[in-house]
Amino acid sequence: MQEIRNIAIIAHVDHGKTTIVDRMIYQARQQREQEKLGELILDNNDLERERGITILAKNVSVVYKGVKINVIDTPGHSDFGGEVERVLNMADGVILLVDAFEGCMPQTRFVLQKAIEMGKKPVLVINKVDKLNCRPDEVQEEVFDLMFSLGATEDQLDFRTIYGSAKQGWMSYDWRNPTEDITPLLDTILEVIPAPEKVEGTPQMLISSLEYSPYVGRIAVGRITRGALQAGQNITLCKRYDIQQKQKIKELMIFDGLGKSKVEEVQCGDICAVVGIDGFEIGDTIADFENPEALPPIEVDEPTMSMLFCINNSPFFGKEGKFVTSRHLKERLDKELEKNLALRVKPGPNADSFIVYGRGVLHLSVLIETMRREGFELQVGQPKVLDKVIGGQRCEPIENLTIDLPEEFVGRAIEMVTRRKGALIQMEGRGDRTHLEFDIPSRGLMGLRSNLLTATQGEAVVAHRLKGYEPYKGDIERRTNGSLVSLETGLSVAYSMDKLQDRGRFFIEPGVEIYEGQVVGEHTRERDLNINICKTKKLTNMRASGSDDKVMLPPPIVFSLEEALEYIQEDELVEVTPKSMRLRKIILNEIERKRKSSDFSC
Repeated sequence: MQEIRNIAIIAHVDHGKTTIVDRMIYQARQQREQEKLGELILDNNDLERERGITILAKNVSVVYKGVKINVIDTPGHSDFGGEVERVLNMADGVILLVDAFEGCMPQTRFVLQKAIEMGKKPVLVINKVDKLNCRPDEVQEEVFDLMFSLGATEDQLDFRTIYGSAKQGWMSYDWRNPTEDITPLLDTILEVIPAPEKVEGTPQMLISSLEYSPYVGRIAVGRITRGALQAGQNITLCKRYDIQQKQKIKELMIFDGLGKSKVEEVQCGDICAVVGIDGFEIGDTIADFENPEALPPIEVDEPTMSMLFCINNSPFFGKEGKFVTSRHLKERLDKELEKNLALRVKPGPNADSFIVYGRGVLHLSVLIETMRREGFELQVGQPKVLDKVIGGQRCEPIENLTIDLPEEFVGRAIEMVTRRKGALIQMEGRGDRTHLEFDIPSRGLMGLRSNLLTATQGEAVVAHRLKGYEPYKGDIERRTNGSLVSLETGLSVAYSMDKLQDRGRFFIEPGVEIYEGQVVGEHTRERDLNINICKTKKLTNMRASGSDDKVMLPPPIVFSLEEALEYIQEDELVEVTPKSMRLRKIILNEIERKRKSSDFSC
């Protein structure tokens, strides 16, 4: 029987987690011509590569000195907490990867807290020590203090530290003495991370993840906690609420490098993929056929935000997308529910809409972006934060927000956050930058990142994590400017836009197709303004000097999906199609909008 180590990698967004796993694969294989250096193997989803974040947990294995190391890549963002908890269930130890300059960030803290609560043994890797003004020794002290404050045991606090640069491909016990490769890290994993316990008895495997194959359907992934599984074996699937189903395993696969290989038997402690089981959910147990015993199901944090998803009913409906009906939308959301643990879906106010609950704007925007790329057309409403009543008092989710920024912008940042009911907890200097820490309601985060980046000339590094529920903090001022709303359907004309420049800033360029009720810009005043930018210049025989000057328009404001979701008001929607993204009013006709608002005012 082969020796096994199961490890999960914990790191903040962009601290080099995926790069280090790639190095481990690269070194274990020693087949240099097979891999192109610099190309990330793990983050193979387009969205992940563009944003530089890990969204879905992946499984990879490397064999080093005859020991099989199963490496599980965890998402670093707390919005993907549903993924994190499942992943840690499969691991015996964790590699905590931190940047030698930035140190421990809030997202790292979120996953580390979960790992410590579950009793996992950590190995600290301080990456990017080749950076200028890095501070590896201070960072090591910070990590120790953080783990102590999270309630780590003495054994967990007695962790090993490895220093290095994943990008340059070396790891060492002393950051001042670079080595040739990452052998010190691999040796430390074998020494420090405990081998999984070999528990004899009837088989038990908790389904912690799933994969999908167009040929064999859904594949259950998990770690065998007791006994062994064989291909062709009859088993019992233990579901929630004491439901049991008799089924049969068709095939067993183990993770081999980046792929999988078929095997006849998988022993206790290994991570495997099971083919041929129907109707399972994440958190179910594969157990013995005769005497099934279920494992406790996975607990996942509750959603903190909801958003309305509905079909695209704008005048440009069906021009760009392949999937445009409510049936398509429902099937896609149902499919997402199977693997996205932190997501909930309920029917919306009308037949063609759904209310989708998630862990934050990033969690939901990644789903929308993925659907858009798959060819869906949909419309989404303003994100709403979910309140709870605790002990008869209205409570709302509170986030721990950290901002790292240059000293000259500190005053402006504190003012912006406190205006959104944020409370400053900590402020400390780190070289030429300042580290600020706040407690802020989740509502206050909407639109804050883009405003902070504008106010700090793009210098602010913003991160946040859910802290818990606290009493409602009162109303927060929302976007104060109204919208510029198109009165006509047609092509936007530079001549009209030029005449309306003093009324606000535009979101579109001249020569773009627009429709009645589309939000084409931001008004300089508080109320909405209906404008006609499809009006062309009337041609006459009269000529005057200066009347035919070339129109000069400033570039339009272009929103990312998250910015658009945070920007819209309650009576607006974001229309998302494979090629474009538009902001619009829910009621497109101006007269109907006025009638509706007068009904409300009565």
